[in-house]
Amino acid sequence: MFSAIARVFRTPDLRRKIAFTLGIIAIYRLGAHVPSPFVDFPNVQVCLAQTSGAEGLLSLVNLFSGGALLQLSIFALGVMPYITATIIVQLLRVVIPHFETLYKEGQAGQARLTQYTRYLTIALALLQSTTLVTVARSGQLFGSTGVPACQNLLTNDAWWAQLLMIITMTAGTGLIMWFAELVTERGVGNGMSILIFTSIVATFPVAMWTILQSRGFEVFLLVLAVTIVVVGLVVFVEQSQRRIPVQYAKRMIGRRTYGGTNTYIPIKVNMAGVVPVIFASSLLYIPALIAQFNQPAAGQPVPDWVAWISNYLTRGDHPLYWLIYFLLIVGFTYFYVAITFNPTEVADNMKKYGGFIPGIRAGRPTAEYLDYVLTRITLPGSIYLGLVALLPLIALSAVSANQNFAFGGTSILIMVGVGLETVKQIDAQLQQRHYEGLLR
Repeated sequence: MFSAIARVFRTPDLRRKIAFTLGIIAIYRLGAHVPSPFVDFPNVQVCLAQTSGAEGLLSLVNLFSGGALLQLSIFALGVMPYITATIIVQLLRVVIPHFETLYKEGQAGQARLTQYTRYLTIALALLQSTTLVTVARSGQLFGSTGVPACQNLLTNDAWWAQLLMIITMTAGTGLIMWFAELVTERGVGNGMSILIFTSIVATFPVAMWTILQSRGFEVFLLVLAVTIVVVGLVVFVEQSQRRIPVQYAKRMIGRRTYGGTNTYIPIKVNMAGVVPVIFASSLLYIPALIAQFNQPAAGQPVPDWVAWISNYLTRGDHPLYWLIYFLLIVGFTYFYVAITFNPTEVADNMKKYGGFIPGIRAGRPTAEYLDYVLTRITLPGSIYLGLVALLPLIALSAVSANQNFAFGGTSILIMVGVGLETVKQIDAQLQQRHYEGLLR
């Protein structure tokens, strides 16, 4: 293993790519700690020390920004606008035929879709930065706390000062997007995935140290054991796939024979990735957002429906919340797999090039068979996603009040997935140069 790692750094091209990626990561983490203009940084630090952090969807955004959101830094929005824009563009392929046409045009169409994603990212960054500045100005960024410092996070609340903050955070999102594309082009792995991985990993040491100090060594070991078990489960399932055999008939073109090869279609157990968890988390935050805007004035009674939402749909320690969260993840998994994998399109491509599944006729029967297999294999995949998202939530609700741990399962899912993919890319590049990879 150590000799394989040494080969990585002895390969000049691979060494330069890894060094470039690490340099971008260092700049990204540095920007996460640079405050935006007119932010009272000492008050922000006091709030971070005396509160449990953001709640609801803000905790997810804070997680993906590596803690930069609550610090109101220039990279406060992190990669969340780009992730949201990418998901929206994928969904629009089902609704708008033009997007589906661009997707099928190859490299030129993909470049146009990428450009649309960039424009949408900037638009979402403007919207999210405006919301963030407004929430920070109102003193509700850290929730309804009694800490005086949390009510004065800005040193200047004039319109031009808020406009400058919005422009700075939006520019930071654009810079992050550029960093990700640079890593994809000149570094190792997918740039956006690497930055997400970096953001999540950066929050783990502080969170684990907080548990160790506040709950003791026994609870710390329990959390560590749950994390190791979930990591093992994620690695096992992420590597699992159903291989559907495909044969290609021999064709005579001139005097040459083409085809006659055997291959397979790999259908992963978890084809949706972490997207259903993000969908479910965002949808569950909508009732809490509605209830927050309907809070009564001081001294007025709280409406029953607002109290019910606050008790059951905003806290991650209630069984009803767990049940709704789990069902939403299962439903969104089927939905996302249905729009990203088209059995009819796969069957048509196989028929066009003379491929067929043994025992299944080409064309419509092949599409029906692929749909049947996909529907059955998505069930354990969706249950797996729901359990990965719920297990840390259930276990940690008994030992920690920190809402950032509500997405512990999501964090591990992303970290393991990105780590495996990056190691595979390094292994492939080593095999190209030394005929012996990193993995054996």
